Amino acid sequence: MRCFTAALATETNTFSPLATSMKGFRERFYYPPGTYPDTPYNCTGPLWAARKRAKTRGWTVIEGTCTSAQPAGITVRPVYEGLRDEILDQLKAALPVDIVLMGLHGAMVADGYEDCEGDILSRIRGIVGPGVPIGVELDPHCHLTKQRMAAADVTILFKEFPHTDFVERGEELADIVEAMWLKKVKPVQSVFDCRMINTYPTSRQPMRGFVDRISAMEGKDGILSISVAHGFSYGDVPELGTRVLVITDDRKDFGDALAETLGRELWDLRHEVMPPFLSIDDALDRAIARNQGTVVIADAADNPGGGAAGDSTHVLRRMLERGITDAAVGGFWDPVAVRLCFDAGEGARFHLRFGGKIGPASGDPIDALVTVTRLTRDATMDYCGTVSSIGDAAAIDVDGIAVSLITNRQQGKSRGIFTSVGIEPTAKRIVVVKSTNHFFAEFGQIADEVLYMDAPGSLSRDVRKLPYRRVQRPIWPLDENPWA
Repeated sequence: MRCFTAALATETNTFSPLATSMKGFRERFYYPPGTYPDTPYNCTGPLWAARKRAKTRGWTVIEGTCTSAQPAGITVRPVYEGLRDEILDQLKAALPVDIVLMGLHGAMVADGYEDCEGDILSRIRGIVGPGVPIGVELDPHCHLTKQRMAAADVTILFKEFPHTDFVERGEELADIVEAMWLKKVKPVQSVFDCRMINTYPTSRQPMRGFVDRISAMEGKDGILSISVAHGFSYGDVPELGTRVLVITDDRKDFGDALAETLGRELWDLRHEVMPPFLSIDDALDRAIARNQGTVVIADAADNPGGGAAGDSTHVLRRMLERGITDAAVGGFWDPVAVRLCFDAGEGARFHLRFGGKIGPASGDPIDALVTVTRLTRDATMDYCGTVSSIGDAAAIDVDGIAVSLITNRQQGKSRGIFTSVGIEPTAKRIVVVKSTNHFFAEFGQIADEVLYMDAPGSLSRDVRKLPYRRVQRPIWPLDENPWA
């Protein structure tokens, strides 16, 4: 069996002032055909599964370009079109193929393209024709549009948030698409629009139990797969919102009914699935009140993984004003500050301005007398076996608070955002990490308590404050009862 596989991914925050350029893709990763390393990444689960089957089942795998950019604002049009056409040309050169497996994100928006994934999948369908199975793996923070559902035969989403199961979902996708090619199954997709914008961390109840239950349903009654599209709240596109996807073996009516049943269950849980988000002072008060252990606080509003700059100073400034010590904050994206620290050298004590550079949501810069405690060239952090570069990095001490400064904009998915520059989170009473929930996979293991904070920033947790213009209404919580 001849399988073509490639990956093109980024998560677009349409409210972000940071344009997604070719530099953004090259900085995170850009691998032309045949150069992708032996390490899985979120969007390369299908490639990983295909390579495995080349060894175990005799597949012939033709690899296209694999690339991903750190979430930011709208992708520059020539960049998207260039990467898209690069992959499409590779597919044309690989013909004939028996199946196509794509790793995409699902919330990519480019200038002139509100649905990049729908666009590229439709073009792939036009190249291979109606008889070639097309499978795609998406991040659950996607827009599950009608265009992409019409173009792909099988769509699989990660189930977990934090996203720790992208390899397993790639395996699932490959198995179903192979079975379709062998005519052992006839996958049909059913989608139910839950008419809401929300957050669904699977690291806590009730979403943990919901995901466990839908996973247990798979493989029974002709159910091939069930996914929940959380939606990406910061992408102002018409088909934004939560959806339930059920794939059955030629049981469309049954799948439609099940998708609606599960979707309405999610609707009923809408107030319970989102964790409580505290103000800065409320979160700090609770952290200070705990006399032992480590309290981890998520600064979700400045999460680079959602398109924020990662240089917001609001939380650190309040910690300094309150005289909080024995704490760590990171990672601050500030290449200029990192360079100044390298110029000064380890052990240097000097006045440094850092953070607060990108826009009003970032707050004002911090001006402080700092001590450089560690410098690391080409620093990395590891997350679920995936190694991410944070570039040259520096640790500074600011009045008893350890701060990690990084060159490559990354969210704090793992403790490496701190340990790569010699900051040990387990030795701190309070750890503030710029992430929404991916941090939980590692930081949850060391935390005596985890708190979620809604500080000022470009990823406000109250989506009613966002200036939506394109989203289809009615939708909760912008509208109290979208079912009326």
